[in-house]
Amino acid sequence: MGRRYENLTEAHREFIARQRLFFVATAAAGGTINLSPKGLDSLRVLDERHLVWLNLTGSGNETAAHLESDPRITLMFCAFSGKPMILRIYGRGRAHHPGEPGWARYRDLFPDLPGARQLIEVTIEQVQTSCGMGVPLYHYIGDRRDLLDWATRKGENGIRAYWKKHNTQSLDGRPVAFPDGLLPEDE
Repeated sequence: MGRRYENLTEAHREFIARQRLFFVATAAAGGTINLSPKGLDSLRVLDERHLVWLNLTGSGNETAAHLESDPRITLMFCAFSGKPMILRIYGRGRAHHPGEPGWARYRDLFPDLPGARQLIEVTIEQVQTSCGMGVPLYHYIGDRRDLLDWATRKGENGIRAYWKKHNTQSLDGRPVAFPDGLLPEDE
């Protein structure tokens, strides 16, 4: 049976700290719903009503695009070992890009991962837990290095060029407002 909470409890925070994978969902009105898996050392719970995660460069930039027009966001954590549980966080999100005040405020909370693109700050409005008894058991082997190795090979200038080519709009054509000077100039 599911239970609802106004904020994260200490038990929720401990559960989140043990998870190696979480999922993020966003949507803009009339557009495609985005659901993305997230991993690595990229999430920090700030307090019972706030969290932030380091969003790395990917093939798209749906989360940031959606949050600009509709800040609704859902995060989901599943127990893949131990006692079954699913924890969902419903809230409002905001993307902070390099060079913006929010970036400076939170960046030092995370390791220096190549390809860091945004920090997504979430204000929690509701937390829900459910049984998770249908979630299969899995053993964690380790984090994949492919994304980090790719970003390292690209280098900072290559990553910014990639952002300009692949990350300035969503699948539905919604723009992502990178701060002035962050993307390379047209040649």
